[in-house]
Amino acid sequence: MAEKVVYCATGRRKTSIATVRMSNGSGAIKVNGLDVKDYFNRDALVMMLKQPLEITDTVGKFDIIAKVIGGGKAGQAGALRHSISRALLEYDVELRGALKKVGFLTRDARQKERKKYGLKSARRRFQFSKR
Repeated sequence: MAEKVVYCATGRRKTSIATVRMSNGSGAIKVNGLDVKDYFNRDALVMMLKQPLEITDTVGKFDIIAKVIGGGKAGQAGALRHSISRALLEYDVELRGALKKVGFLTRDARQKERKKYGLKSARRRFQFSKR
């Protein structure tokens, strides 16, 4: 019997962290124990995390089990896309060029800007009144 090969990777986006275990299979994706469409109830987010698989023509080749913590759904989907891209690199280093070209290997470092004192939010000021 052939050994089951598992590819693991971690991805991050905003305050979300996604850990992925990818193994040969039929293309099932589970996120925190739920089906991907049940967990991410927006089709755009499901499409977003499947992008690395579509670009590398590996849709349906792997079963993906993911654990995601922190942040909101959009940040979690971004973290998941990042981790799937990294796991695909473990599977085949030749895919690096295609993934790098579309920017899936780069960690999106944008964070929420902190609120400053004397302001309503990070940059929003209170309305100025001359009189």
